[in-house]
Amino acid sequence: MRYQHPGPHGFRHRGFTFPPGFPFGGPGDFGPGGPWGPGGRGGGPRRGGRGGRPNVRTAVLALLLERPMHGYEMIQELDSRTNGIWRPSPGSIYPTLQMLEDEGLIEPEASEGRKSYRLTEAGRAEAETAAQTPPWGTIGDDTMSQVQDFRDAAVGIMGALKQVGFNGTPEQRQRALEILNETKRKLYAILADAE
Repeated sequence: MRYQHPGPHGFRHRGFTFPPGFPFGGPGDFGPGGPWGPGGRGGGPRRGGRGGRPNVRTAVLALLLERPMHGYEMIQELDSRTNGIWRPSPGSIYPTLQMLEDEGLIEPEASEGRKSYRLTEAGRAEAETAAQTPPWGTIGDDTMSQVQDFRDAAVGIMGALKQVGFNGTPEQRQRALEILNETKRKLYAILADAE
């Protein structure tokens, strides 16, 4: 299957749409046990906390060390640098930018009718530290392969469901529903065992 970057509404293949960030949750939301090491919690600007999710604050500072950017450009850059695995939402990027501005680490500037941001002198030191281990640098070939395997499996399952839905008897559809519910319980049990 040819890889496609997820659009603003998620990953689409053969008539099926998966949520942004699939298979590890929504945009910027990698669940426990994901490919990310210790860092921030989810898409918010907080530092520290339980591992498993990328740190938006670290990513923003590392990006701004390269050049001034506006919020949407940062979202596009992170999407591109992670091959579509992590596309943080505006709801995680813009609050982070506001917090960094409030802390005096970045400042806005007008650029082509959009508000871009650049580092202040106070923010440069933290940005240089962030750039040493940027979140997008933690993705290896094994992670990319696993993500593709998840997508291939999901596409196959959706195709089978479509066939059962269109061609199955009421009894077959009921059995398929029971299998799906049981599979969902087993998947959540995997996370419960890990915790």
